[in-house]
Amino acid sequence: MRPRRMRNGSLLPSSSLLATTDFTPCAFAMLHGAPHTVYMNDRERKRGPDDALNQLFDRLVGDEDRAAAGAGKPVEAIGAEAAQAYISSMGANIENVEAFVVLEIVRADSIGQITRQGFVEGWSSIYLDHRIPADQAHHRNYVRMCIQNLPQNPAYFKKVYQFAFGLGKEPAQKALEKDVALVFWDLFLGTESSDTGLGPRPWKSKNVDWLGAWKRFLAEKWTRSVNKDMWNQTLAFAEKTMVDETLGFWNEDQAWPGVIDDFVLWCREQGIAKAPAPGAAGGEEMDVEDY
Repeated sequence: MRPRRMRNGSLLPSSSLLATTDFTPCAFAMLHGAPHTVYMNDRERKRGPDDALNQLFDRLVGDEDRAAAGAGKPVEAIGAEAAQAYISSMGANIENVEAFVVLEIVRADSIGQITRQGFVEGWSSIYLDHRIPADQAHHRNYVRMCIQNLPQNPAYFKKVYQFAFGLGKEPAQKALEKDVALVFWDLFLGTESSDTGLGPRPWKSKNVDWLGAWKRFLAEKWTRSVNKDMWNQTLAFAEKTMVDETLGFWNEDQAWPGVIDDFVLWCREQGIAKAPAPGAAGGEEMDVEDY
């Protein structure tokens, strides 16, 4: 499906975003920082492979990027076309959430641009933390492992999910447009009812398609944009609903965003979730700032 261009020049598909290796125990250990033999001199150990990474970035630069930078000037960022080609070259599907994995690694500021600084700093950090050599083949294998890890590792999923917020909003804005947030929720949490199909961690429980209910609620009751707190706490709430579909963990004295409080009441009015039995345990404490 063809992406539409946002006001900041980035690309966002109309209903989505833009041969994997086996996830062996060795690969999993390497991804999480287990020792991996790479021979480095003292300078490389302290500085990282910046020279090699700059050379890799230079290979991504296209004619449009050179023209935008100006004759004889260094190219400090690649645009949407080159960024999309790079994501694909890493073995990531530009039509779904896999693209976010790559963009998080290279510390992108928007979906349609990758900066030299973010590319070098991102891969250099991974080199120092996980000993991933600075070449295309090793980078591609690392991305594949991250993609396979996304549905299995809640902490990593949360990291990529939260990073996506900054990619989706316009530069001068502090919130996501509602339609963008809905697309992103489909990508990350999609269920069978989603236009994009199943996401890495579908937001549903045994008896409830929560994402479908959330989208219906927002269509009826929510006309505003989605700020960072609402974005982050939606994931926190989603994780709890997949464990307790009675919503017994919720009470009105907690620090959930008001829109989530309203969603709980709406669900009970709609018969989607019945209130827990009197005296049932629930309403556990939650530190919103820590999520």
